[in-house]
Amino acid sequence: MELSVHTPMGLILETMPGARRAIFARYHLGGCQSCAFSNEETLAQLCARSEIPVDEMLTHLLASHVHDSEMLIEPSAAQEKLNEMRFVDLRTREEHEAVSIAGSEFFTQELQQQIFAGDSNARIVLYDHLGKSVLDQVAWFRGHGLRETYGLRGGIDAWSQEVDRSIQRYRIEMDDS
Repeated sequence: MELSVHTPMGLILETMPGARRAIFARYHLGGCQSCAFSNEETLAQLCARSEIPVDEMLTHLLASHVHDSEMLIEPSAAQEKLNEMRFVDLRTREEHEAVSIAGSEFFTQELQQQIFAGDSNARIVLYDHLGKSVLDQVAWFRGHGLRETYGLRGGIDAWSQEVDRSIQRYRIEMDDS
């Protein structure tokens, strides 16, 4: 996707999973109701009402996306290094028990403490369902000195399509009640 000042924020957030974090970190926008933006609002509209130069925010988003991309690992590359990397599942216990990557560990407080107290050079792959929220966790691990932590691009859903078709795909449906 070619990002422009006329791109709706929803499309930006969909194609650049770390965009919300990048915008909030630099401009303190999108973190609460008072500074929120809608999915239909364009980048230009957000910048105009926030009095931020649109070219500046566009440059920041593109640079942040490049940085975020370096924190992701493709499913095929992760498969090639399966025996060299520790796979950690960030999804819910129910999701992990239903379908998971063979040999992966479910993320708990105890596992977190064990990992953070262990080898800072350990190679870790974190994964979620669709790869939408894994970047925040990777940044958090790296911030704790675990520089060889990566997020699985596309999550277990991409893994099930590109690496192991025996893993059942699923979608999460929320009950409105």
